[in-house]
Amino acid sequence: MKTIVGFLLRPVDIITNYQLRYLRADLVAGLTVAVIALPQAMAYALIAELPAQFGLYAAIVGAIVGALWGSSHQLQTGPTNTTSLLALATLLSVAAPGTPEYLAAAGLMAVMIGIFRLAMGLAQLGMIVNFVSDAVVVGFTAGAGVLIAINQLRHLFRLPIPSAPELWQTIPLLVAYMPELHWPSLAIGLGTVCLILALRRVNRHLPAPLFGMIAAGAAVALLGWDVRGVETVGQLPQSLPPFRALPIFDLELISRLFSGSLAVAAIGLVEAMSIARSIASQTDQRLDNNQEFVGQGLANIASGFFSGYTCSGSFTRSAVNFEAGAKTPLSSVFGALFVLITMLVLAPLAAYVPLPALAGVLILTAYNLIDYREARRIWRSAHADRGIMIATTSATLALPLQVAVLTGIALSIISYLLETSKPRVRTVGLSEDFRYFTPRSERPACTQLGVIEILGDLYFGAVNHIEAFVQHHLENHPTQRFLLLRMYSVENCDISGIHTLESIVESYRDRGGDVYFVHVHEPVFALMRSSGFVDYVGDDHFLEPDQAVSYLFHHVLDPAICIYECPVRAFEECQNLPKQLYAEGVDWGNGGPVDVPTIDPVPLWEALHSADPPEVIDVREPREFQSGHIPGAKLRSLPDLLDSDEPVSRHRETVLVDRGGRRSNRATAELRARGYENVQALDGGMLAWERENLLEAKEYG
Repeated sequence: MKTIVGFLLRPVDIITNYQLRYLRADLVAGLTVAVIALPQAMAYALIAELPAQFGLYAAIVGAIVGALWGSSHQLQTGPTNTTSLLALATLLSVAAPGTPEYLAAAGLMAVMIGIFRLAMGLAQLGMIVNFVSDAVVVGFTAGAGVLIAINQLRHLFRLPIPSAPELWQTIPLLVAYMPELHWPSLAIGLGTVCLILALRRVNRHLPAPLFGMIAAGAAVALLGWDVRGVETVGQLPQSLPPFRALPIFDLELISRLFSGSLAVAAIGLVEAMSIARSIASQTDQRLDNNQEFVGQGLANIASGFFSGYTCSGSFTRSAVNFEAGAKTPLSSVFGALFVLITMLVLAPLAAYVPLPALAGVLILTAYNLIDYREARRIWRSAHADRGIMIATTSATLALPLQVAVLTGIALSIISYLLETSKPRVRTVGLSEDFRYFTPRSERPACTQLGVIEILGDLYFGAVNHIEAFVQHHLENHPTQRFLLLRMYSVENCDISGIHTLESIVESYRDRGGDVYFVHVHEPVFALMRSSGFVDYVGDDHFLEPDQAVSYLFHHVLDPAICIYECPVRAFEECQNLPKQLYAEGVDWGNGGPVDVPTIDPVPLWEALHSADPPEVIDVREPREFQSGHIPGAKLRSLPDLLDSDEPVSRHRETVLVDRGGRRSNRATAELRARGYENVQALDGGMLAWERENLLEAKEYG
């Protein structure tokens, strides 16, 4: 387990383990990424209604810090579509774009997001991203793509309307101000889009957005359209990212930014880890989620203090970095340095880059945000994923973005909890060759032994579902007094799981049966032992999987039931067992004959001490009778009783007894069918008698 110092010393590991043979590949990859990052950074700043240099500073500082303190070798950190849109939605609630308060809030928001992510990384909570469904990311980015495209129309048309991330605000304003459309701006924007699409058809590896913006800037400069009202980026500062003081003690501003910052922190981490995992699956790199959290946190903190804004992992730039042959995180560092050099050298030319061209680039990027292929896969998959995707997309289009993100994440976690709270629990039976258990066995079930397997963890959220299934099974199979519980899929168990197992064991023991276990993993068994559960059930109740059925058949199950009452041969051990079944035509219902008169143990005890006691006949085998029987009872085995011409007296009340009630019920039904109306059975047999703590006689010898 890493210490805090270990997380923070990540750059030392990267530099000391760097091999010079990677230098050329990393430099080439860095230069390739820089060509794409330069126009993207300015365009994404436009989404957040921030000056273009904010995007460039975030692309420089975020990429360097995110690479040196992150985990992935190829993940490229910087401003992104989705985080920029979320930043806009949050910042608009605290200040107007372009004001000093707006710029300060953008930096503070990045620092807050960084602190959230850094804290989660240092607390080693990297596994929480595993609880957020990919459907949330797909749904949110699809909705964000629509919002970005529509919001950029005001720059494409140069309409004097305020920026708003909600559709219900933007669309009516676009319609109302459409008569003021600025045709030169539209021409520049559409020309940029057409040029980018044409270049992509020629060669998809060309930096088409960069060429498109250069061409648009040249057109504005040559035609003098900046004078005719085409808005431009304006001249960029020729300096290193400057440090700036932020209102980090303004508690009111922090509280207003809190929910939005939390949403951006969450979706940004999921986004970054999804990208890192997809690349790592091709490079076989083993990622450290916690280290990546630390890297993303420090990248945002540094970006906030050095005149940038919130950043995250970029799918486009990360993919380009990987495809360009990046070998180590230093490729991202080199890319950031190339962006810095280009900005310092070419800053004056940015004065000619038109905002409609950037809007055209963003509209194309927004279209590509909608992952149609993945959305179709999710649509065809589980209902839960489909519902999460639809709900997240709808919330993104209809609700404030921070609420939409948190709604999608909450739905994802709720779906996970619902899924894990209802693990698969199923009855199983042996295959035709008796070699393995199968859930769809066509072999009839044993009348004494049920086999159930749990396919999930035994934790507090799942125990009610598991216990309900077992109790329902016991009610539907009352003759299965013994249970073999297969736990090979139970990786984790808590004290609530232990309590549930104790309740299940108690239910079976109350019926004179017991519960046995196979495939218990060591961590679960360790908890069972430390909590006293092993002592409660006994060490001998944990069986070897290959020997479990044989052991239970020879040492636990009642052979008399197998011979005289059970018509099925469920196990291999049953195949050569002699069967002497009686009263085959009796309707057994749910385990006992219909309309067979019975008497409870206590009334029978009272009747035996009356002036005219009934005769008690025990229909079990001699060894069972000798282990304990009702005082005064006569032993008559079931075959002997039913084969006799005069099995019982026709004039005296007679009560038949066995161990659990099946044999006595069956014999009672048969005898009453022969006309012996004075016969009844002890309800529950000797097991019920024992539960009432009534006196038993035993024979020794």
